[in-house]
Amino acid sequence: MDKRIILHRMSRSKLFLIGAFGVLVVLTLTLIAPYIVVHDPFTGSLPMRLTSPEWFSNGWSGYVLGTDANGRDVLTRLLVCARYSLSIALIVSVSCCVIGVVYGMISGYFGGFVDMVMMRVCDVVNSIPDLLLAIVVVTIFGTGIRNLVIILIITGWVSFARLARNNVLVFRNKEFIMASKSLGAKGLYIMFKEMFSNITTPLLIQYSQYIGKVIRLEASLSFLDLGVPPPAPSWGGMISAGRTYIQVAPWNVVFPGICLMWTLMSFNFLGDGLRDVLDPKRM
Repeated sequence: MDKRIILHRMSRSKLFLIGAFGVLVVLTLTLIAPYIVVHDPFTGSLPMRLTSPEWFSNGWSGYVLGTDANGRDVLTRLLVCARYSLSIALIVSVSCCVIGVVYGMISGYFGGFVDMVMMRVCDVVNSIPDLLLAIVVVTIFGTGIRNLVIILIITGWVSFARLARNNVLVFRNKEFIMASKSLGAKGLYIMFKEMFSNITTPLLIQYSQYIGKVIRLEASLSFLDLGVPPPAPSWGGMISAGRTYIQVAPWNVVFPGICLMWTLMSFNFLGDGLRDVLDPKRM
């Protein structure tokens, strides 16, 4: 598709514009966080515990969004949460995409018995709910960011594998693939040179939507104290810790919830917008 057409579609897609703006805000705040935070996100002051939001009456040096039960600045922890969540989401989504695409393309290209066995493996993994499998694995191997990343990769590659496999099946018997085979092209060359370029659009759409899913799963596990271990901040962990004080200090739940909702909606809108922009049958 011509670049001018893509840019024109982007300018017309409200979902894409809203999603891109939301993601841009999150990324900008994440990048500038080290330069604007004043308070230590890990240690606080007990005399200042549960301080109500001061907004900007005292500038950045004050407690703009209040403090939590340990006297830690809520705004500082929210900004640090974004760095943790986006870093984990980036590592997990890239790993899942690479593993799933390679697995799915091999399955779809060779077909037959190989395809049947590889897809049964996907069925087994896919039959177990993501969150339930993650809870079981974390309970066995313990919490920690490394274990969390491994768990999210284990539960996330199947969707990319199925997408890649289904698209390879569509192109496997096309004329240009048969021509490459007749000229002596090897399987790896055909898969990753001839076929891969034709499945990048659906992969890009799924990848943008999957980032939001990873952030949601990480927040869910952290809410259950099975994700990012304290004192490292997590939106899910902040919501979980703030429940106890929701009547006297609701800002400890409201602000992390808003940040999480904003981020998830932004990536979902961006994924839906990319689908509208890149799909020639739409708009």
